[in-house]
Amino acid sequence: MAMDIVVGITGASGALYAVRLMEELAEQCRVTLVASDTAKELIAEETDLDFADLENLAHETAGNCDMNAGICSGSRAFDAMVIVPCSMATLGKIACGISDNVITRAASVAMKERRKLILVPRETPLSSIHLENMLKLSREGVIILPAMPGFYGRPETATDMVDFIVGRIMDLLDLENSLGPRWGQRTQS
Repeated sequence: MAMDIVVGITGASGALYAVRLMEELAEQCRVTLVASDTAKELIAEETDLDFADLENLAHETAGNCDMNAGICSGSRAFDAMVIVPCSMATLGKIACGISDNVITRAASVAMKERRKLILVPRETPLSSIHLENMLKLSREGVIILPAMPGFYGRPETATDMVDFIVGRIMDLLDLENSLGPRWGQRTQS
């Protein structure tokens, strides 16, 4: 049976990470998508797509204000949640147990039900508060995967760098992918 993944998209810059992840997950998983209003604006601003294009890749879409959405309850089973990109505001709310929208509530559900939760923060530089919040979440079992691409594969395009991060997300979800080289596998120039 295909994995059931929740993808949350917040208002941090880096919409292309979410787009590429949705493209990859759509081929292998059942995906529930939820995005903040700012995320929807950034998708249109940073890519050639709009939110409707991503909705077409999902099996289900939840509104970020619809606290009756199934993913807000522990009784709605899902295998994992990825928040990509994850704003520091969302990360901070999750670290403090604030569940004031569907993204933060579904993340809270993932944590309390001991489901895999992957946060992909996209911010620089990081303040001590950001780092403390990430440490707090890491201690709770949340996987913090900052959008920091590796360069050992000698990426040639921004898409190569995005694919590196999306490939790491897929690895953490135990999903097959060929989104970039593994350590020791350099591309030929």
